[in-house]
Amino acid sequence: MIHALISGVATFLIAVVLGRPILLYLRAQKAGKSISEYQPESHQKKAGTPTFGGLMIWAPTLIVTAVAVDWWKHNSILLPLAMIGVTGAAGFVDDLGTLQHRRQTGLSWRFKIGFLTLLAIGAAFVLYERIGVQSIAIPWQGKYELGIWYIPIAIGVIVGTTTGVAITDGLDALAGGTTLIAFIAYGILGFIQGQQYVATFAFIVAGANLGFVWYNAHPAMVIMGDTGALALGSSLAVVALMTGQWLLLPIIAIVPMAEMFSVILQVAYFKATKGQRLFRRAPIHHHFQLSGWSETQIVQRFWLIGLLAAMIGVALALL
Repeated sequence: MIHALISGVATFLIAVVLGRPILLYLRAQKAGKSISEYQPESHQKKAGTPTFGGLMIWAPTLIVTAVAVDWWKHNSILLPLAMIGVTGAAGFVDDLGTLQHRRQTGLSWRFKIGFLTLLAIGAAFVLYERIGVQSIAIPWQGKYELGIWYIPIAIGVIVGTTTGVAITDGLDALAGGTTLIAFIAYGILGFIQGQQYVATFAFIVAGANLGFVWYNAHPAMVIMGDTGALALGSSLAVVALMTGQWLLLPIIAIVPMAEMFSVILQVAYFKATKGQRLFRRAPIHHHFQLSGWSETQIVQRFWLIGLLAAMIGVALALL
């Protein structure tokens, strides 16, 4: 555990140090994000804030993981690293289309869901065939092998978690802070299970994420973008699946899950009622904005909810 904690602290320090030149470079390249007209009016002041902030997370993560994790002995850790690389690259391409003064647009949600599904299929087969995880852990009941049914479940977990984190990335430090909490929770579970390498990786990502939040705290100097959000969501899902405690993911990562389901419910209710809305606007953090909550109130309260839920999730995993 000491090794995992020190690795997390080291990653935070590297992220803070590297974050400044990355931020200056993004500003020099005029990598300012355009804000959709569908966002609340208060968001228009964010226009021009540099995006691609996920680079502040993944550069330190890759550096410290290469040094601190014996990946040649525990090569299963290459799977979440691969998810980071592939989804981070796709997010980078998507973020290019959201820059100001650019004619092209970002990737469509239909394309991203299709891409994530194909990627999740590959990851699920690696988890099932190569890493050999195919179980479900149920509180009070124990662990049960799922066999081939594990594959479609893993696909759903990866696609759902990645989508949820991407949707959550809408307020300063919201996605960063809530996923930070989830990675710490799964790091604790990895350590308890004796999966030191999983625990170390989880704390490395948490440390890098904390370094990013240093620059993303309100008012944000940089925006995470899909460069970070897709990679955070996909790697969190894989870490949860590797611990076998993926059933608790909707609790441990309650905020991203709630954000995703608020969009699903909004769309379903809108279609069922022919134009009525369940929330003032989805995802749900916009509902609270339009209800009069300030951005910092929403983020801090969602952090508190996420922390409490993560504590409950870890407790349930120990039953």
